[in-house]
Amino acid sequence: MSTRRDAAMTWGPLDSDRSRRDRLDDADRHVRELAATLPTLDITCLERWGGRLAGLLPAGGRLLAAGNGGSAAQAQHLTAELVGRFQDERPAMSAIALHADTSSLTAIGNDYGYDEVFARQVRAHGRPGDVLMLLSTSGRSANLLRAATTADEMGLTVWALLGPPGSPLAGLCHETVSVGETAGVGGTGDAGRAGSRPSPSIPTSTVQEMHLVAVHVLCAAFDGALSAVRGADQAVAEDVRTVGGADFPACAGERPADQRTARARPPGRARRTDRDPPTAPDSGRPGGRAARRGGHRPIVVVGDTLLDRDISGHAARLAPDAPVPVLDGLDVTERPGGAGLAAILLAGDGAPVTLITALARDDAGHRLAAMLTEAGVELVDLGLTGDTPSKIRIRAGGRSLVRLDEGGEGQVEGVVPAAVRTALDQAAAVLVSDYGRGVAATPPLRSALARRGGTPLVWDPHPRGAAPLAGATLATPNAAEAAGATPGIEGASLSAVCARGRTLAARWDVGAVAITLAERGAMLVTAGSTPPLLAPALPVSGGDACGAGDRFAASAVLGFAAGRLPSETVTAATRHAGEFVAAGGSASVHPHGAVPANLRQASPRAPDGDPPQTRKCDGHAVAAAVRARGGTVVATGGCFDLLHAGHVEVLRAARSLGDCLVVCLNSDDSIRRLKGPDRPIVGAADRAAVLRGLDSVDAVMVFDEDTPARLLADLRPDIFAKGGDYAVTDLPEAGIVASWGGQAVVLPYLAGRSTSTLIREAVRRGSS
Repeated sequence: MSTRRDAAMTWGPLDSDRSRRDRLDDADRHVRELAATLPTLDITCLERWGGRLAGLLPAGGRLLAAGNGGSAAQAQHLTAELVGRFQDERPAMSAIALHADTSSLTAIGNDYGYDEVFARQVRAHGRPGDVLMLLSTSGRSANLLRAATTADEMGLTVWALLGPPGSPLAGLCHETVSVGETAGVGGTGDAGRAGSRPSPSIPTSTVQEMHLVAVHVLCAAFDGALSAVRGADQAVAEDVRTVGGADFPACAGERPADQRTARARPPGRARRTDRDPPTAPDSGRPGGRAARRGGHRPIVVVGDTLLDRDISGHAARLAPDAPVPVLDGLDVTERPGGAGLAAILLAGDGAPVTLITALARDDAGHRLAAMLTEAGVELVDLGLTGDTPSKIRIRAGGRSLVRLDEGGEGQVEGVVPAAVRTALDQAAAVLVSDYGRGVAATPPLRSALARRGGTPLVWDPHPRGAAPLAGATLATPNAAEAAGATPGIEGASLSAVCARGRTLAARWDVGAVAITLAERGAMLVTAGSTPPLLAPALPVSGGDACGAGDRFAASAVLGFAAGRLPSETVTAATRHAGEFVAAGGSASVHPHGAVPANLRQASPRAPDGDPPQTRKCDGHAVAAAVRARGGTVVATGGCFDLLHAGHVEVLRAARSLGDCLVVCLNSDDSIRRLKGPDRPIVGAADRAAVLRGLDSVDAVMVFDEDTPARLLADLRPDIFAKGGDYAVTDLPEAGIVASWGGQAVVLPYLAGRSTSTLIREAVRRGSS
């Protein structure tokens, strides 16, 4: 008997020739089936998932996975690779296989029914922004359908590895990868579940083996993307670039992460959204140029475009016939406003942009089209009857005296060309900039937006405009707009703001609402009971708030396009808006899209991997804004290694000399040359971050030379202040500052306070 048993296992001499041929045929058929099915795997989507997990999991996010039968084994394989490792050595990541906890599984099944075994665990372990990965050959298991619905309601992103297309589970997920093209469902991965049936063309075993390949592709992409992210973080922390030329030191940024906290379920089956796409082909269709720039998909902006005109002059006297100022030396500038301003801000950030708007057939409309095109914005024009709406500001001394509005009575012509669908299909993210003039209310356009699938949608609403589209990722009303939309909620307290946000999130059925609060920052709120996030604003003295809402919304849509969490996105957008106001607001934007260097952001997928961020390290815009108001620019310089009370006192004194203080900070290499190889103790990125946290410091700029002379020549401060026992004639910077009429001064220094003293004392105590 042992001989017969061994023979059966090894195809021994008792096997007939026909039996051998049959087995060989079966094996060959299975191999051919695998080879034919493998090309149907969406490798691009799997690699994108790996990249998004590389941003989410190291930042504290979590992956939940579930499946039934054989699919459960594949799901647990995925979590094991993340908690342990796939190929590269790396930190452990948070990943939970929901079916692996047998005690919870059986307890929930006994108390609540088997359909709830995964959904209840999602409620326990899932958090907004996390990812739920479901594996199923049939896509019909009730417990997986309930888990997907629950996860979506909680704000998780839902992905699935499925069998052939057409399953019910696919319609509940944000993104899916399906095996094969034949419309059939079934398999032992969901053995015994209601509704499962064998596929007529693709065996269950083939689907499951394809899922294992998909898991390995996903893990390899995760390791590769994680290495790239960690390399970019290290470059930001260690490679502080020199000031020479237009490239300034990069501020520390936030790690990219997955994109939503909460959102409504997409209608029908969610289209896969390509956040990190291959280069779009040159189709020649509208939107093609924007889609091709840098190989990135475009940001699509939808909304009303206005012509903004500023008439600026000097007001040094009053009119003899009335108590009104007389403006001399008039200067007139024009630029796109409304959705057009958001578009050129995004283009100035380096993102490819397509603008869907309605322009009149008048001279102002032609000028708007020319300015947008010259800024690099791809234009899809719906057409507008009547005159171009325009906004005219009369300004003096950096302030608006009066505003005049003209036009705006026209109607959108209503024909939505095929280019709109093309643009939305290509979009990495969509921003609706509604100025209440009809574009966002156009029914065919709203229908096209509703069919965008899982593409992030930021909606900047207007009191006279249409309600945000249900399922939008984020709505961004300002405080006045939110109050006007919720008349039953009184007061300006933060609790009242939170109540308004929750009310609007529920009414509009959007993932979240970010209410901008001017100098108080912005509050991010969802419809549920999750505590709100208050993102603080930068302290700004003066400045021009015109366009700050557009800057906020534009930064937000860039953040979602880069896969960042809503909390990260709103925090960064609040900071960007404050810097935009400090730099002069919309008046600082060139009509053809040029943006001040310190306000340029990386494109959604910058080559160095950095998320979009501003360059607050550069003080040029701060100085320009102060000069525009007739203020005094003060600069100081130093190493500021191990910040102490002496430093703080000098910085406070220097700031009191004028209206802003720009700190010129020695780079790490510069300090090594001056102080020796053991210095600095603290790297330039951290030293700059600490200095920017002081109320007395308005901007920090890093230089690599031994003195800040070259940086000062570019900045041209009115006063250069230095703390210490210098005579003014001993300051190497004194001569260059005097060359443009500036003044160098020496400030008293607190005795006994120095970095060297702190280091010596630390060494003494450590050796005692």
